[in-house]
Amino acid sequence: MASRSTSILLAAAALASLLAVGSCAAVSFKTGPGCSATKLVLIPSEAISEVEVKEKGADDFTALKEGPTGTWTLEGKEPLKGPFSIRFAAKSGGYRVVDDAIPTGFKSGSDYKTSVQV
Repeated sequence: MASRSTSILLAAAALASLLAVGSCAAVSFKTGPGCSATKLVLIPSEAISEVEVKEKGADDFTALKEGPTGTWTLEGKEPLKGPFSIRFAAKSGGYRVVDDAIPTGFKSGSDYKTSVQV
């Protein structure tokens, strides 16, 4: 009898873990309107916070400003240098880093998919 209930519990745990993994979504970034050589506008597909990017050759990440419509913007005085790595805090907790997420020749309206789950 004990082995049957143990089997049922194990099966329930396995099913729950499969459902939990299936509910995670990979984040993607769309470049928003107004992107230019000196301005990067990102629209994430999932709820994230504290978005930062690192330009090619940079030592540190630079914070983006959050807009009222779920956009994140970086404006520079000089042309931005891609590809860009992105570091962000997921609303569910923890930080994620995506190397070379946005390519050098980014354009407004482009979608960039990642394999990073949030």
